[in-house]
Amino acid sequence: MSKGTWALMITCLIVCLSSIIVVMSDCSSASEAHMTKPVNILLLHHSTGKNIWMGSVSKLAHRLTGRGSVERAIAEWNSINGTDYHIQARVFPQKEPYGWRNYPYDYWNIWVNNAGNTPFMEEPTLEILSDQGFDVICWKHCYPVCHIDEDPAIVSADSPYKCAGNYKLQYIALKEKMRQFPNTKFIVWTGAAIANSPKAEAHARRAAIFFKWVREEWDEPGDNIFLWDFYQLETEGELFMKEQYCREPGNSHPNKEFSKKAAQLFARRVIDVIEGRGDRAPITGEIHEGQLRDDKN
Repeated sequence: MSKGTWALMITCLIVCLSSIIVVMSDCSSASEAHMTKPVNILLLHHSTGKNIWMGSVSKLAHRLTGRGSVERAIAEWNSINGTDYHIQARVFPQKEPYGWRNYPYDYWNIWVNNAGNTPFMEEPTLEILSDQGFDVICWKHCYPVCHIDEDPAIVSADSPYKCAGNYKLQYIALKEKMRQFPNTKFIVWTGAAIANSPKAEAHARRAAIFFKWVREEWDEPGDNIFLWDFYQLETEGELFMKEQYCREPGNSHPNKEFSKKAAQLFARRVIDVIEGRGDRAPITGEIHEGQLRDDKN
Protein backbone atom coordinates (compact mmCIF):
# COMPACT_ATOMS: atom_id res chain seq x y z
CA MET A 1 0.00 0.00 0.00
CA SER A 2 1.48 3.38 -0.99
CA LYS A 3 2.27 6.18 1.39
CA GLY A 4 -0.44 8.27 -0.27
CA THR A 5 -3.08 5.64 0.42
CA TRP A 6 -1.99 5.37 4.06
CA ALA A 7 -2.15 9.12 4.45
CA LEU A 8 -5.65 9.21 2.95
CA MET A 9 -6.86 6.45 5.29
CA ILE A 10 -5.39 8.19 8.36
CA THR A 11 -7.02 11.48 7.32
CA CYS A 12 -10.40 9.76 6.93
CA LEU A 13 -10.01 8.10 10.32
CA ILE A 14 -9.23 11.43 11.98
CA VAL A 15 -12.29 13.02 10.36
CA CYS A 16 -14.53 10.15 11.52
CA LEU A 17 -13.21 10.33 15.09
CA SER A 18 -13.71 14.09 15.12
CA SER A 19 -17.31 13.65 13.96
CA ILE A 20 -17.98 11.10 16.69
CA ILE A 21 -16.57 13.46 19.33
CA VAL A 22 -18.76 16.32 18.05
CA VAL A 23 -21.87 14.13 18.09
CA MET A 24 -21.11 12.93 21.62
CA SER A 25 -20.56 16.54 22.69
CA ASP A 26 -23.85 17.59 21.13
CA CYS A 27 -25.69 14.75 22.86
CA SER A 28 -24.13 15.74 26.17
CA SER A 29 -25.17 19.37 25.65
CA ALA A 30 -28.72 18.34 24.79
CA SER A 31 -28.92 16.21 27.91
CA GLU A 32 -27.66 19.07 30.04
CA ALA A 33 -30.24 21.38 28.47
CA HIS A 34 -33.02 19.16 29.85
CA MET A 35 -31.51 19.15 33.31
CA THR A 36 -32.85 21.72 35.76
CA LYS A 37 -31.58 23.13 38.99
CA PRO A 38 -33.05 21.75 42.22
CA VAL A 39 -36.53 23.13 42.84
CA ASN A 40 -37.94 23.23 46.36
CA ILE A 41 -41.72 23.14 46.69
CA LEU A 42 -43.85 23.73 49.78
CA LEU A 43 -47.50 22.81 50.29
CA LEU A 44 -49.31 24.55 53.14
CA HIS A 45 -52.37 22.58 54.22
CA HIS A 46 -54.83 21.38 56.84
CA SER A 47 -56.95 18.21 56.79
CA THR A 48 -58.25 18.21 53.21
CA GLY A 49 -54.79 19.00 51.91
CA LYS A 50 -53.36 16.15 53.97
CA ASN A 51 -55.82 13.75 52.33
CA ILE A 52 -54.56 14.77 48.90
CA TRP A 53 -50.95 14.71 50.07
CA MET A 54 -51.34 11.13 51.25
CA GLY A 55 -53.49 10.01 48.30
CA SER A 56 -53.69 6.24 48.29
CA VAL A 57 -50.76 5.74 50.68
CA SER A 58 -51.71 4.24 54.04
CA LYS A 59 -50.52 5.74 57.31
CA LEU A 60 -48.33 2.69 57.90
CA ALA A 61 -46.72 2.93 54.46
CA HIS A 62 -46.17 6.63 55.01
CA ARG A 63 -44.45 5.97 58.33
CA LEU A 64 -42.22 3.36 56.69
CA THR A 65 -41.30 5.31 53.54
CA GLY A 66 -41.88 8.90 54.58
CA ARG A 67 -43.64 9.58 51.28
CA GLY A 68 -47.23 10.23 50.33
CA SER A 69 -48.75 10.00 46.85
CA VAL A 70 -47.79 13.56 45.85
CA GLU A 71 -44.15 13.01 46.80
CA ARG A 72 -44.10 9.70 44.96
CA ALA A 73 -45.52 11.27 41.80
CA ILE A 74 -42.87 14.03 41.88
CA ALA A 75 -40.11 11.46 42.51
CA GLU A 76 -41.33 9.36 39.58
CA TRP A 77 -41.22 12.41 37.31
CA ASN A 78 -37.67 13.12 38.47
CA SER A 79 -36.63 9.54 37.71
CA ILE A 80 -38.07 9.57 34.20
CA ASN A 81 -37.10 13.10 33.19
CA GLY A 82 -33.85 13.75 35.04
CA THR A 83 -35.32 16.62 37.04
CA ASP A 84 -34.56 17.52 40.65
CA TYR A 85 -37.83 18.61 42.25
CA HIS A 86 -38.39 18.29 46.00
CA ILE A 87 -41.74 18.81 47.70
CA GLN A 88 -42.66 18.94 51.36
CA ALA A 89 -45.86 19.67 53.27
CA ARG A 90 -46.44 21.80 56.32
CA VAL A 91 -49.50 22.47 58.45
CA PHE A 92 -50.35 26.17 58.18
CA PRO A 93 -51.41 27.80 60.36
CA GLN A 94 -50.81 25.53 63.33
CA LYS A 95 -53.63 24.84 65.77
CA GLU A 96 -51.67 26.60 68.50
CA PRO A 97 -51.07 29.42 69.04
CA TYR A 98 -52.67 30.92 65.90
CA GLY A 99 -55.71 28.65 65.57
CA TRP A 100 -57.07 26.10 63.08
CA ARG A 101 -58.12 28.65 60.44
CA ASN A 102 -56.75 28.92 56.90
CA TYR A 103 -59.28 31.20 55.23
CA PRO A 104 -58.54 34.27 53.08
CA TYR A 105 -58.47 36.49 56.15
CA ASP A 106 -55.84 34.33 57.83
CA TYR A 107 -53.41 34.38 54.90
CA TRP A 108 -53.97 38.13 54.63
CA ASN A 109 -53.48 38.56 58.37
CA ILE A 110 -50.19 36.66 58.49
CA TRP A 111 -48.66 37.59 55.14
CA VAL A 112 -49.98 41.10 54.50
CA ASN A 113 -51.11 42.61 57.77
CA ASN A 114 -48.13 41.25 59.69
CA ALA A 115 -45.55 41.03 56.91
CA GLY A 116 -41.85 41.14 57.69
CA ASN A 117 -38.99 39.01 58.89
CA THR A 118 -40.56 38.19 62.25
CA PRO A 119 -43.03 35.29 62.61
CA PHE A 120 -46.57 36.24 63.52
CA MET A 121 -47.89 34.05 66.33
CA GLU A 122 -45.14 31.56 65.38
CA GLU A 123 -46.32 31.42 61.74
CA PRO A 124 -43.89 32.24 58.92
CA THR A 125 -44.46 35.28 56.76
CA LEU A 126 -43.73 35.24 53.03
CA GLU A 127 -40.44 36.98 53.76
CA ILE A 128 -39.44 34.08 56.01
CA LEU A 129 -40.61 31.38 53.58
CA SER A 130 -38.71 33.08 50.77
CA ASP A 131 -35.55 33.14 52.87
CA GLN A 132 -36.02 29.42 53.56
CA GLY A 133 -35.38 28.74 49.87
CA PHE A 134 -38.78 27.67 48.57
CA ASP A 135 -39.08 28.18 44.83
CA VAL A 136 -42.76 27.20 44.70
CA ILE A 137 -45.29 27.82 47.49
CA CYS A 138 -48.73 26.18 47.28
CA TRP A 139 -51.51 27.28 49.60
CA LYS A 140 -55.13 26.37 50.09
CA HIS A 141 -58.26 26.63 52.21
CA CYS A 142 -60.27 23.88 53.86
CA TYR A 143 -63.90 23.41 52.91
CA PRO A 144 -65.44 25.79 55.52
CA VAL A 145 -64.16 28.57 53.23
CA CYS A 146 -67.34 27.87 51.23
CA HIS A 147 -69.60 28.84 54.13
CA ILE A 148 -69.95 32.31 52.62
CA ASP A 149 -72.55 34.64 54.08
CA GLU A 150 -74.11 37.75 52.52
CA ASP A 151 -72.00 40.87 52.26
CA PRO A 152 -72.54 43.45 54.99
CA ALA A 153 -72.99 47.12 54.15
CA ILE A 154 -69.26 47.71 54.51
CA VAL A 155 -66.66 45.09 53.51
CA SER A 156 -63.04 45.11 54.65
CA ALA A 157 -59.90 43.05 54.26
CA ASP A 158 -59.37 43.51 57.98
CA SER A 159 -62.32 41.30 58.88
CA PRO A 160 -62.55 37.53 59.48
CA TYR A 161 -66.23 37.56 58.53
CA LYS A 162 -66.74 35.09 55.68
CA CYS A 163 -68.29 36.96 52.78
CA ALA A 164 -67.34 37.41 49.14
CA GLY A 165 -66.67 41.13 49.55
CA ASN A 166 -64.10 40.56 52.28
CA TYR A 167 -62.62 37.59 50.43
CA LYS A 168 -62.07 39.65 47.29
CA LEU A 169 -60.29 42.45 49.13
CA GLN A 170 -58.09 39.89 50.92
CA TYR A 171 -57.28 38.11 47.65
CA ILE A 172 -56.43 41.36 45.90
CA ALA A 173 -54.03 42.28 48.71
CA LEU A 174 -52.52 38.78 48.68
CA LYS A 175 -51.92 38.97 44.94
CA GLU A 176 -50.10 42.26 45.36
CA LYS A 177 -48.03 40.74 48.16
CA MET A 178 -47.10 37.58 46.23
CA ARG A 179 -45.99 39.66 43.27
CA GLN A 180 -43.35 41.21 45.53
CA PHE A 181 -41.55 37.85 45.31
CA PRO A 182 -41.05 37.46 41.54
CA ASN A 183 -38.53 34.65 41.96
CA THR A 184 -41.10 32.52 43.79
CA LYS A 185 -43.99 30.83 42.02
CA PHE A 186 -47.27 30.49 43.89
CA ILE A 187 -49.95 27.89 43.27
CA VAL A 188 -53.30 28.68 44.88
CA TRP A 189 -55.91 25.94 45.19
CA THR A 190 -59.46 27.01 44.47
CA GLY A 191 -61.36 26.20 47.61
CA ALA A 192 -62.35 22.77 48.77
CA ALA A 193 -66.08 22.36 48.15
CA ILE A 194 -68.75 21.40 50.66
CA ALA A 195 -70.92 18.29 50.65
CA ASN A 196 -74.56 18.49 49.64
CA SER A 197 -76.82 19.95 52.30
CA PRO A 198 -80.11 21.82 51.84
CA LYS A 199 -79.12 24.23 54.61
CA ALA A 200 -75.87 25.09 52.81
CA GLU A 201 -77.29 25.84 49.35
CA ALA A 202 -77.03 29.63 49.69
CA HIS A 203 -73.46 29.30 50.96
CA ALA A 204 -72.56 26.98 48.09
CA ARG A 205 -73.99 29.35 45.48
CA ARG A 206 -71.94 32.24 46.83
CA ALA A 207 -68.85 30.01 46.87
CA ALA A 208 -69.36 29.04 43.23
CA ILE A 209 -69.60 32.72 42.27
CA PHE A 210 -66.51 33.62 44.29
CA PHE A 211 -64.29 30.92 42.80
CA LYS A 212 -65.54 31.82 39.33
CA TRP A 213 -64.27 35.33 40.07
CA VAL A 214 -60.94 33.87 41.23
CA ARG A 215 -60.56 31.93 37.97
CA GLU A 216 -61.81 34.54 35.53
CA GLU A 217 -60.80 37.87 37.07
CA TRP A 218 -58.35 37.53 39.93
CA ASP A 219 -55.99 35.14 38.18
CA GLU A 220 -53.99 36.87 35.44
CA PRO A 221 -51.51 35.39 32.96
CA GLY A 222 -47.90 36.45 32.87
CA ASP A 223 -47.21 36.76 36.59
CA ASN A 224 -45.86 34.37 39.22
CA ILE A 225 -49.27 33.24 40.52
CA PHE A 226 -51.12 30.17 39.24
CA LEU A 227 -54.23 28.22 40.16
CA TRP A 228 -54.94 24.57 40.72
CA ASP A 229 -58.70 24.21 40.25
CA PHE A 230 -59.45 21.84 43.08
CA TYR A 231 -63.00 23.20 43.35
CA GLN A 232 -63.76 22.10 39.78
CA LEU A 233 -62.34 18.64 40.40
CA GLU A 234 -64.52 18.13 43.47
CA THR A 235 -67.74 19.58 42.03
CA GLU A 236 -67.34 18.84 38.29
CA GLY A 237 -69.26 22.05 37.65
CA GLU A 238 -72.06 21.31 40.08
CA LEU A 239 -72.97 23.24 43.20
CA PHE A 240 -71.71 20.77 45.80
CA MET A 241 -68.89 18.29 46.10
CA LYS A 242 -69.82 15.16 44.17
CA GLU A 243 -71.23 12.59 46.58
CA GLN A 244 -69.02 9.81 45.21
CA TYR A 245 -65.96 11.86 46.21
CA CYS A 246 -67.05 12.39 49.82
CA ARG A 247 -65.51 10.29 52.57
CA GLU A 248 -69.10 9.49 53.55
CA PRO A 249 -72.45 11.16 52.79
CA GLY A 250 -72.44 14.69 54.18
CA ASN A 251 -68.70 14.62 54.95
CA SER A 252 -66.82 17.26 52.96
CA HIS A 253 -63.47 15.51 53.31
CA PRO A 254 -62.46 13.64 50.13
CA ASN A 255 -62.32 9.86 50.15
CA LYS A 256 -59.22 7.83 49.32
CA GLU A 257 -60.22 7.12 45.73
CA PHE A 258 -60.64 10.79 44.90
CA SER A 259 -57.53 11.72 46.90
CA LYS A 260 -55.44 9.26 44.87
CA LYS A 261 -56.59 10.84 41.61
CA ALA A 262 -56.20 14.39 42.92
CA ALA A 263 -52.66 13.71 44.19
CA GLN A 264 -51.53 12.84 40.66
CA LEU A 265 -53.27 15.87 39.18
CA PHE A 266 -51.78 18.21 41.77
CA ALA A 267 -48.28 16.85 41.14
CA ARG A 268 -48.82 17.32 37.41
CA ARG A 269 -49.98 20.90 37.93
CA VAL A 270 -46.92 21.68 40.03
CA ILE A 271 -44.66 20.28 37.32
CA ASP A 272 -46.45 22.28 34.62
CA VAL A 273 -45.90 25.48 36.60
CA ILE A 274 -42.23 24.72 37.28
CA GLU A 275 -41.54 23.92 33.63
CA GLY A 276 -43.19 27.05 32.22
CA ARG A 277 -46.56 25.64 31.16
CA GLY A 278 -48.55 27.19 33.98
CA ASP A 279 -50.48 29.67 31.84
CA ARG A 280 -51.37 27.26 29.03
CA ALA A 281 -51.78 23.84 30.66
CA PRO A 282 -55.17 22.86 32.14
CA ILE A 283 -55.49 24.38 35.62
CA THR A 284 -56.94 21.12 36.94
CA GLY A 285 -53.78 19.23 36.02
CA GLU A 286 -55.78 17.04 33.66
CA ILE A 287 -54.40 16.10 30.25
CA HIS A 288 -56.17 17.44 27.20
CA GLU A 289 -56.23 15.29 24.08
CA GLY A 290 -53.03 15.77 22.13
CA GLN A 291 -51.07 17.19 25.07
CA LEU A 292 -47.85 15.32 25.65
CA ARG A 293 -46.77 14.97 29.27
CA ASP A 294 -43.07 14.78 28.39
CA ASP A 295 -43.21 17.97 26.32
CA LYS A 296 -40.97 20.45 28.13
CA ASN A 297 -41.16 23.17 25.50
